[in-house]
Amino acid sequence: MLIAGLVLWSLASTDVELSRLISAGPRIADFFGRMFPPDPTVMDEIWKGSTETLRIAVLGTVGAVILSIPLSILGSETLVSSTVYRPIRTILAFIRAIPLILVAMLMVSAVGLGPLPGIIAVAFHATGMLAKFYAEAIDSVSRAPIAALESAGAGPLQRLRYAIWPQMAPVVVRDTIFRFELNLRESLVLGIVGAGGIGFYIQTYIRSFQYDKAASVTMAVIVMVIAIEGINVGLRRRFA
Repeated sequence: MLIAGLVLWSLASTDVELSRLISAGPRIADFFGRMFPPDPTVMDEIWKGSTETLRIAVLGTVGAVILSIPLSILGSETLVSSTVYRPIRTILAFIRAIPLILVAMLMVSAVGLGPLPGIIAVAFHATGMLAKFYAEAIDSVSRAPIAALESAGAGPLQRLRYAIWPQMAPVVVRDTIFRFELNLRESLVLGIVGAGGIGFYIQTYIRSFQYDKAASVTMAVIVMVIAIEGINVGLRRRFA
């Protein structure tokens, strides 16, 4: 009942009118009509933008993993005291609360246009999620091996290496692959604020009313996302 009430309240207060959707049909059809047939002369731009987007996603993910490893250790209640992990968890929540596009805009104003602000923005934003996932993976492992090593005098790093890591490795691999896929999708829109990637070309062609070229770039994006999705599914099955 609560969910139904929330949905009804949202519909009543959002000015949702079916007539407006119906009247928008011809305009939407006209927009898509201008996109076909796609212009194949922009393959150089597609290749350049696609490789730049991929580099942003790869380097941003690597940076996030490097930052997330120490933060996840400090954010784990299994390895550190509450006076340490609670502030770290709060910081990670703060990072996740900042929209990626805002971080990208700040980085563009700080370091200029190009892929560098995109890499920094992706790494910063992904750290908030990956560090949380890694910390939760540490906290969800079986405590028996940890207690056995602790009773033998093993320190936190030894417990992490020999008791925790073997249990959490599949989860870490799965979460990292998922985050890379998400980073790739998010990198596609960073070009809107000048942070590099193929999104820059989509924005340029749309603003200059070159819809046929925008269609070619969009189709390339779809193919790239589907290909990455297939690779990620295979990797998840391999490491599950």
